[in-house]
Amino acid sequence: MSIVVEDLSKRFSGFAALNGVSLEARPKEFLALLGPSGSGKTTLLRMIAGLDFPDSGRVLFDGADMTDTPAAERRIGFVFQNYALFRHMTVADNIAFGLTVRKRRERPAKADIVRRVVELLDLIQLPDIGGRFPAQLSGGQRQRVALARALAVEPQLLLLDEPFGALDAQVRKDLRRWLRHLHEKMGLTSVFVTHDQEEALELADRVVVMSQGKIEQVGTPAEVYDSPATAFVSQFVGETNRLPVTVSGGRVSYAGKPLSADAGGIEGVGDLHFRPHQAEIVNGGDGTLAIRIDVVRPRGGGWRVEGTTLDDPRAVEIDLGAGRQVPRAGDDVALRITASRVYPAA
Repeated sequence: MSIVVEDLSKRFSGFAALNGVSLEARPKEFLALLGPSGSGKTTLLRMIAGLDFPDSGRVLFDGADMTDTPAAERRIGFVFQNYALFRHMTVADNIAFGLTVRKRRERPAKADIVRRVVELLDLIQLPDIGGRFPAQLSGGQRQRVALARALAVEPQLLLLDEPFGALDAQVRKDLRRWLRHLHEKMGLTSVFVTHDQEEALELADRVVVMSQGKIEQVGTPAEVYDSPATAFVSQFVGETNRLPVTVSGGRVSYAGKPLSADAGGIEGVGDLHFRPHQAEIVNGGDGTLAIRIDVVRPRGGGWRVEGTTLDDPRAVEIDLGAGRQVPRAGDDVALRITASRVYPAA
């Protein structure tokens, strides 16, 4: 199923939760909506689900206008952060719930419902827990059951709102791998909301970065990380060093000194961004940045170096690979920026 959102806007008590958002989720795509709290990502997901309705704009499923269609008629599966399982029902009854409450003419036979529940318990790799209650399960198990319940109605679209937010780090990591495998196996179109950049970059085919009710960038994880379209994306996705610079005639200066960096078409005052791995320590030379080393820490088989620029003091962090000569705290060194981008000053 393809999902097209056209110019959606929504206000709550004068606050613009969405402001003219347009987006497409392709058939069988795993799409992540990534952004901080208040960015509009959950509001957008709820409008796709039919749990909220826009003030203006349209939502299309495979070209059919579903804007005013209630959630129950959209053939979607929805998974919430807090699982939303019925505590008084067994796991099997929770999974079967969406089937048992269908209108009589649409409701499968009891034997077919039982068969579907067994299939889904096998699918989530928990075949023996059908008779338990949610309180008897771990957080990771409860979230798998919530996914099974969402899949029981054979949805064409799976929507997930911060599905792993309540789980500890290792369980989240394990479930991410499992969910990606499940998505590929089921062949569904999936849209999930997260504020966790690592989660979005690991799981999604494409990432939609949102801020203040608008879309900042849509792209593959590599595109969003390596080529951030805006200063917000650069700072929100991954780690970024930021220096105030001046650009004149395509030449970049920091604290009045020339700096080897791509101006990117900017003139005047701007902000230079570079990732910690996009710099190296050199023996000096034109266009380098003088810094004093404050802290050196082991990191991922290499070293994280934290320092402060000597001119117009600003904090800078860089990553050095294993086998490189490592400076010591207190050393003054020269830094060459190997890749960067200048954005208009905020």
